[in-house]
Amino acid sequence: MVSLIDAETWIGIGVDVKGAIYEGLLERNAAEVKSGAGQYFTPRPLIQAMVTVVDPRIGETVHDPACGTGGFLLSAYDYMKRQPGAQDRALQRKLREKSFSGADIVDEVVRLCAMTLYLHGIAGGSGYGESPIRSTDALATDPGERYQVLLTNPPFGKKSSDKVIGEDGEVDTEREDYEREDFKFTTGNKQLNFMQHIMTVMDSGGRAGVVLPDNVLFEAGSAGEVIRRRLLEQFDFHTLLRLPTGIFYKPGVKANVLFFDKRAPRADGKPNSKALWIYDFSTNLHFTLKKNPLAATDLEDFVACYAASDRSQRQEIERFKRFAVADLLKRDKRNFDIVWLKDDSLDDVDSLPAPDVIAAEIVENLQAALEAFQAVAEELALPR
Repeated sequence: MVSLIDAETWIGIGVDVKGAIYEGLLERNAAEVKSGAGQYFTPRPLIQAMVTVVDPRIGETVHDPACGTGGFLLSAYDYMKRQPGAQDRALQRKLREKSFSGADIVDEVVRLCAMTLYLHGIAGGSGYGESPIRSTDALATDPGERYQVLLTNPPFGKKSSDKVIGEDGEVDTEREDYEREDFKFTTGNKQLNFMQHIMTVMDSGGRAGVVLPDNVLFEAGSAGEVIRRRLLEQFDFHTLLRLPTGIFYKPGVKANVLFFDKRAPRADGKPNSKALWIYDFSTNLHFTLKKNPLAATDLEDFVACYAASDRSQRQEIERFKRFAVADLLKRDKRNFDIVWLKDDSLDDVDSLPAPDVIAAEIVENLQAALEAFQAVAEELALPR
């Protein structure tokens, strides 16, 4: 048997090649080991499309508060190093050492991310020592730093809670309700807390692309409504990409990408957002992880419609529509769960989603119901 590893002269290989090899191994492992991978694996085509439209520039800081194995940071680095002027040594050093940072709550994942970045030549920066990645719960506190670009896919799951095993072997659930002065609303919804955290750590004029599940668009209760209103009024929430099922490892996930910029309050008190453009990449589109995986070409139309270089040039098409902010603020509970395309599967049995997609959606509904019952049980168990 020939050892291809021993036969290769690894010292002479460039850092980017080594990093690409290691990153490929991580991606293959994520594809083969679904348990755990779904916590931090985002499809590469989606990451690349998000980076392209958010358009991080050399000299800007890029941060991911739920970085996983570093997919967003690496894609942003690859995008930025190809920009004009990137060959300047001073800019190269700044790009590698002072541009990227991240955090994750899982120690093993933090080590994987740090190794991946190191193999690409991305090392110490932002005062974090040799690695720009911190092992921490990003929601626990305001880190103090502010960033120009936020790209992230926070872990799926609505509730923030930990299972603790006591000395007697009993299992107890400790619910995390993050109480931070910078959070405008205290809630146990992890996704809404990540939104509040991102709103805090964005620098003035900063840009964000965030993957979040559907519940953020219509979550009932005052927390969801207040945070959605804040997003429209205090930020420029300009684009929403509705994603299809079948692209994430967690079955049946219905998610979206929210794109928004941080703006200073207007002197006239009017909302910073003027209009929300929604691209429906969900209706009548179905993907699977193996037989019909998401490809970069599938998102080319969205990237073109986004018009990152000049959003004033946007044009409405069948899948891309403009909604005035004044009308959105009038919607009940500020519900952003907006669909205008006709779902063909409702009329034509032959056009129903693939069986694995239907099964995944059933699983999701059952999990949501179980989660709701669990929340009720926890509330009933609280001391009065």
